[in-house]
Amino acid sequence: MTESIERIRVVAAVIERGDSVLVCRRPRHKRHGGLWEFPGGKVEPAENDLRAVRRELLEELGVDVLHVDPEVFRIDDHGSLFTIAFVRTVIAGEPQALEHDELLWATAHDLSLLELAPGDREYVRFRNNGS
Repeated sequence: MTESIERIRVVAAVIERGDSVLVCRRPRHKRHGGLWEFPGGKVEPAENDLRAVRRELLEELGVDVLHVDPEVFRIDDHGSLFTIAFVRTVIAGEPQALEHDELLWATAHDLSLLELAPGDREYVRFRNNGS
């Protein structure tokens, strides 16, 4: 009999401003340290995506979340129990790097040049294919 391993849902907020999206550079001491990612984090028990994104973005960026769309892309993070769900997110306030090394409003061209975390790189490929 095979045991089913329960994966941990992580939400990644896709925040757009004009033709740019917000990406954040992970601190060096964390998994995928030094790589760029879309902000977000783990969905805690009894939380839905909206509550998780609100909590995480307040902690990480100091912003309020006005709206979260249903996920547009999902991928398992290789080598971990995380499944990352990418959700378009509307915020109020100016993001600050409270937990990341740096923030960047990146165009599609910028994203192609950045060292992105593996799941985020796959999302960008998906996004660029017009899906």
